[in-house]
Amino acid sequence: MKLTPDSLSAHLKQQLLPVYLVSGDEPLLTGEAADAVRAGARSAGFTEREVHFLERGSDWEDVRASAGNLSLFGSRRLLELRLPTGRPGVAGNNALLALIEKSDPDTLLLVLTPRLEREAQAAPWVRAVESRGGWIQVWPVEADRLLGWLRARCRRLGLDIDEEALALLAERTEGNLLAAHQELEKLRLLAGTGPLTADAVLAAVADSARFDVFRLSEAVLEGEADRALRVLTGLRAEGIEPTLVLWALTKALRDLWSEISSPTAGRPRGWQRQAAALQKAARRAPRLSFRSLTLRAARADRMIKGRLHGDAWDEMALLAADICARPAMPAPQSMFK
Repeated sequence: MKLTPDSLSAHLKQQLLPVYLVSGDEPLLTGEAADAVRAGARSAGFTEREVHFLERGSDWEDVRASAGNLSLFGSRRLLELRLPTGRPGVAGNNALLALIEKSDPDTLLLVLTPRLEREAQAAPWVRAVESRGGWIQVWPVEADRLLGWLRARCRRLGLDIDEEALALLAERTEGNLLAAHQELEKLRLLAGTGPLTADAVLAAVADSARFDVFRLSEAVLEGEADRALRVLTGLRAEGIEPTLVLWALTKALRDLWSEISSPTAGRPRGWQRQAAALQKAARRAPRLSFRSLTLRAARADRMIKGRLHGDAWDEMALLAADICARPAMPAPQSMFK
């Protein structure tokens, strides 16, 4: 039986199979799936747990002997096998197949592996798991699904979070679900009763980062290029994540676009605080090419993610100067080069 991390909880409430395989390269989701199986096993009376780490070429006789021995206290037990390569070799294949086919009612088998390649998926022991037990394949959460994943996590944690804050979290934690989970847990402790905003997310990251990032945003809207570049240099020296800095610059750009396209509607959050800066920026907007500014921001984003050669901090410095209408280099013609 093939299962997913989302369907595993409902499945375990209905039944407990004799063997489970959890495979995947996403530590948070594989760990949670394994924890769910362990919790289900404890609820069913499997109170003992044995863990074996088995590399390719390991001696499987200890596992066979352990599976064949009666529990010291006569209780049911969980036998957990961790295969770091997902390729147990000939001896491991045979031992796993024998353990799965034995189906001892007092022993539940849990096998943990990284993502299994196509050849490894065709191994007899994997097919035996699929026919006699449950196989939970864990896949990475791609960028286009990350917002939905974060939204679902927030609902599970009882967090009321707005879309802007979600977008900021997604930018900061793309490719690292464990970091995303830790951020959400921290926000849950700090949230209180009100909804979480982007400001609250920034505050949770670090107070110094929050104030300096907003200083950068205000400086570029004011058109003070020298101050903006000093703040940017300080952020880099303090080790602030470039994703957070780029978010502040693009937010300033979005706020400026909103100001000139709908000056009396849809004021951004905190508009009263930055009204004067926005008005200054709006007066110089006719000298700005929003297409070029967007291309510059996209290039910085690609550099941060390693998809384009170059220094993202230098690109963000150019973007800050461009927003201030003091370009230091010709405008980019493409985000790809």
